[in-house]
Parts: sequence; C-alpha cells; structure tokens
Amino acid sequence: MRDNPTGPTDTSNTRRTMLDIPSRVRVHVETLLAAQNDMGVCDAFAHYAPVREPDAMNAPHAPKVAGIDSTVPSPAHTVPPAPATPAAPPVPPAAGALLQDRLAGWVSDLTTLHELTERLARTATLADALQELLHAGAALVGARRGLVVLEPADGLGPDTTIGLGLGRADLGHIETVPRSSMPYGRILDGLPGGDGAIAQPDLFAEDGLDPRHREVAARLGYAASYALPLAGEGAGRLGAAVWLYDEPAEPVGRQRHLVGLYVRYAAEHLARLLDVERTRACMTTMAEELLPSRLPRMAGVQLAARHRTGPRGGGDWYDALPLPDAALGLAVGSVTGCGPSAVAAMGRLRASLRAYAVMEGEDPVAVLSDLELLLRLTEPARSATALFAYCEPELRKITLAGAGHCPPLLVGGRRTEFVETSVSAPLGMLACWEAPSVELETEPGETVLLYTDGLLHRTGDRVDRAFARLQAAAAGVPRALRHDPAAVADHVLRTMLPEEQDATGGTEDVVLLAARFD
Repeated sequence: MRDNPTGPTDTSNTRRTMLDIPSRVRVHVETLLAAQNDMGVCDAFAHYAPVREPDAMNAPHAPKVAGIDSTVPSPAHTVPPAPATPAAPPVPPAAGALLQDRLAGWVSDLTTLHELTERLARTATLADALQELLHAGAALVGARRGLVVLEPADGLGPDTTIGLGLGRADLGHIETVPRSSMPYGRILDGLPGGDGAIAQPDLFAEDGLDPRHREVAARLGYAASYALPLAGEGAGRLGAAVWLYDEPAEPVGRQRHLVGLYVRYAAEHLARLLDVERTRACMTTMAEELLPSRLPRMAGVQLAARHRTGPRGGGDWYDALPLPDAALGLAVGSVTGCGPSAVAAMGRLRASLRAYAVMEGEDPVAVLSDLELLLRLTEPARSATALFAYCEPELRKITLAGAGHCPPLLVGGRRTEFVETSVSAPLGMLACWEAPSVELETEPGETVLLYTDGLLHRTGDRVDRAFARLQAAAAGVPRALRHDPAAVADHVLRTMLPEEQDATGGTEDVVLLAARFD
C-alpha cells in the first residue's frame, strides 16, 4: 500500500470533491427574466445565483454491523477543503422591479393580441373580417380612422375598399389622389419602399408630398398615416391597410411589433374567407344560369322568386313555365349534395321536368313519376325532393303533388295555413314512387308560397318550430304589401333569416317562389 502513492491520493481527491458540492442551490426568478433580456442562461445563473458556504459534511461511513464500530478515521494525509467562494453582491431591488414590470407588459400585450385574434377568427364573411381588422389595428396603433384596400395580386378579385370613420365621399376624395403617392398604392403596385410598413409621421412636413394628397389630407383632417401590406404565405399579396392620425404621430416599436403580428394572422384568415367568397360567387353564377332568367307574365297571376345559394353551392331550384290552355306550371325541388356536381344534377332534373310538364302537366303525379324513373335510371346514387303544381289562373285552381317536399303555404286576408298534402318519399328512395295529388282553390288576392327545406334549416330551429316561424312570418306581412308577391317573399325572408343569420346559415340553399292570384 505504501509503495503505491496514487491510491491514497485518488481517495482524498474523491473526498475533496464530495466536500466541495453544495447541498442546495438557490435560483432567483430574475434568472429566468435575464435570459429574455439578451443574457444567456449560464450568465444569468452566474450573475444571480449566490454561492453559499457548503454545508458541513462528514466523511462517508460504512454501514453499521452489530458489535462493530463502523467509524473510519480520516487519513492523516487528507487534503483540507478549499476555501469557500465569496458570495455575489445582492441584486438591487430596482432591477427586479423593472424586470417584473417588463414581464407584466409582455403578458398584457399577449393577452390583448389573443383577444383580438379570437374576435377576428369568429368573423364568417369577408366584409366583417375587413371591418374587424380595421378596428383592431386602430386600437393597436392608437389611430381613430383608417381604410383597407382589398386587391388580390392574382387579379381574380373581389376588389373593394372599406373605411373606418370614413364615409363614401371621404373614400372618393382619397381615390382622387394619384395612386403612386398614397402608401397603399406603393404597396399594391410594388413600388420602392412598398414591401413593408410605411410610416408618414407628419404629412405636411414631408418634402415632395403630392399637392393633391396634401389637399385631401387637409380636407379630411388627418396629418399622419401608418400602412401595412396584407400578404398571406400561400395566397400572396391580398391588399393593404392604412390607419390615419388626426395629429402628427407614429406608432412606437412595441405597437409596430404587435400590429405586425396581428396583420400577419389577419392575412391568413382573409385568404381563407376570400376562397369561400370566390367559391360562393362561382356557385351562385352557375346556379343562376341554370335557373329561369325571368318569370313568365300571365293574366290572373303574379310571380316572384328569391334564391339564396350556400357557400359551396347546392341543388335547390325552382321553375315557372306557361303550359297549353292558358295553364301555368310551378315547380320547386332540391337535389341531395352540394358543389358543382349537385348544381349540374339540378340543371338536368329541372330540364327533364319541363319536358314532362309540357307533355302531361295536367297530371302532376304522372310528371313526378316520370321524373323519378329518370332519376333512378340515370343517377341511382342520388335522391331528390320535388313539388309540381298545375295552375289554372282564370279559375284560381291548383292541382299539385309532392315527393318528400315541404307543403305549400297559403297567405291571404282571412287565412294563413299550410296546404295538406299526402306524405310521400323523395324521388329515388323507393322502387316505384306514387302519391295522390291535391286540389285547392284560392281566393282572390291570396298568395301561394312554394319553398325548399333550406328556408327551414337555416333558422337552426327544430322542424316544428321552423314551420311555426314560417307561418308567423307569412301572417305578419303588412296588408299594404300583400298585393305584391315580391314584397311578401322579401318580408318572409327578412323575418325568417335576418341579415347576419342569412350570411352564416351554413351550406343550405334557399328557394322561395310566390304566386299571387287575382
């Protein structure tokens, strides 16, 4: 043992290392804050974690055994422990308070940003989202007015300008300013300096400001502006937003950072709503081209129709066509599904019904039976509902049959009631469809409403409540409007589907066909 000097030395080094390890390490909250203030984590620990006296530690002991003293005396040659490092000076209270204030500011900013983005995410239409963008951006940059110019770079539209605190006349004055001198014009046209934020803290102090711009700014009463591009990662440039100050001013760095984060999120949300708006417009155009371009004019009857297309396009349709012997054929129907395929199927079904109505329109049951056979043979995977009415205006007589469709509603001075029709299955659901027809006579001045179930579904109510709402809406038509079927249809739609509910009513199409008999 004495010939090997390294043995005892290694043992003493081990004991020395164990003696130098502190038992507790105290970490202050300021350590984490310092890491967010351009200070590394290691530097933060070194700066804020005070070094304490190591706790007294005994040499390791062997386990006790009965009758044996396990105490092992320390070797005489053990190296004494190293002196303790002097403690770091305490952190001044002012520095900790400053960091806490800064952290509270960060939490407040993130909370505000979260609330504003949540409000934006709840918007379901492009117009509502643009208004919400203007309001939120004005709050973030401390402005009172502003405008957003939507002008997608792909040129497919829609192009629009919406103002906050600016009327149509004010926007018209702004549009008279040369585009290249306006901040949104430089952004939209890709001019130098238009690839990011454009701040004009004092318009009237700028050299080279366009005279027309100076004149319009003085007339509208704004002296500064701050503009940001609206650009999505996948959609590219969508437009530009500009906020206007009444006095010379510009947002500080914190405000610029927050509004920049918000606008980036808003651009992605606007891109999604833009796709929905374009799809809705495309489906509406396709459906309108497949529906009657105008309603026939016949003696003894007045007609009006209203059609609302869902965002993805549905298969609801209507028709009105003159028939032999001064008769009139009225039809409404709905094809299952949505999208271009449903719209195309609706067009084929409507064209077929017109042919059957011309040949055997006086028998509505035969018309629907032929239509059911055609649907089952040509499109076995689809089903449809339909209602066909053979009208004789001079006699005010109607013979109708329905296949899984909603019953018509009679609206008059003395009654507002549903027409009792037989219960029947939709077309394409059974091997052979047939249901009895119903005859009724209207009184002079009464209006018959034919509609699709989308009018009921968009209310969000149960079916029984939706029917009750429809009957109440028809009964509430003012007497001064009952002579006009278009006014009756508009009143029913406004009552059943308020503007905000009509815009966010889901994918259901709505068809309402009104026929008033003199």
